[in-house]
Amino acid sequence: MATIPSLPSRDDVLRMARNTTDITGQLLDTAGNITRIAINTFDPRDGSGSEALRVLRETTAELAEASESPQAQEAFYRIVDTLMRLGTSGAPLAVHPVSEPAQALLAALGDSLLPVLDAVEPAVEEFAAALGDLVEAASPLLPAAAGLAAGALLALTPVIRAAADVLEESNPELRRIADALTAALAPLLPFQVALAERAAAAGANVVRTTLAPLADLTEAAAATTKAARPVLVAGEEILVFGLEHLQPLLMTSASRAGRFARAAAVRVSAAVSPAAERGVVVAVTPV
Repeated sequence: MATIPSLPSRDDVLRMARNTTDITGQLLDTAGNITRIAINTFDPRDGSGSEALRVLRETTAELAEASESPQAQEAFYRIVDTLMRLGTSGAPLAVHPVSEPAQALLAALGDSLLPVLDAVEPAVEEFAAALGDLVEAASPLLPAAAGLAAGALLALTPVIRAAADVLEESNPELRRIADALTAALAPLLPFQVALAERAAAAGANVVRTTLAPLADLTEAAAATTKAARPVLVAGEEILVFGLEHLQPLLMTSASRAGRFARAAAVRVSAAVSPAAERGVVVAVTPV
């Protein structure tokens, strides 16, 4: 059986009433401020209201005069004509038969990509966070990189301008090259299409025949990996155990090598130093 909620206490009622009164007062203060601003803005006695109305009237008149000019009317007509052409040329694409495969492709891509996106979302978020940390850590290098990029762009600008000038001057030769390439490649296109169809059919047959053995091989590899998992784990444990026991030996060897190198350096510096006294032999015994 549901319990009956307890009634609010007297303190709760007083607190809610006080909060309601405060909020109402703030709203009234805000409304008063807005009213005062409006009155001060459009008050004809002050002059600011009449000045604002005069500026608004002059701006409206100038806009109307500018829109009545032949240049503005021609620009408006061109804009409307362009929009009408885009609408009339783009509307049939939505119902054209060519759009159906595109819509099916988009739907298939969406249905196929949604699980992939859901699966890689945590990895993408972690990568984005790591990339943000990397950028923040490398922030002192960003001004230098920006300066180098600006310098490279400034250095490439004359080259690009020179190339543009050369291409503009060689426009007839470029057209001859394009015409020659078109005349040479146009007869090969049907042959290439037929060859591509044959290659696609052969590739489909190859994939169709190799998928079953590949699936068997994958299953066998998975079963082998599952069976050899204890051996792999044992090998990893042995490797880690060996590294853990080899680490002190490597550190000891490196320390001894460092001491011997320092001792040799001291002997060599004492032997070749011109300020060294004769008959004095400096020897360092490793500890």
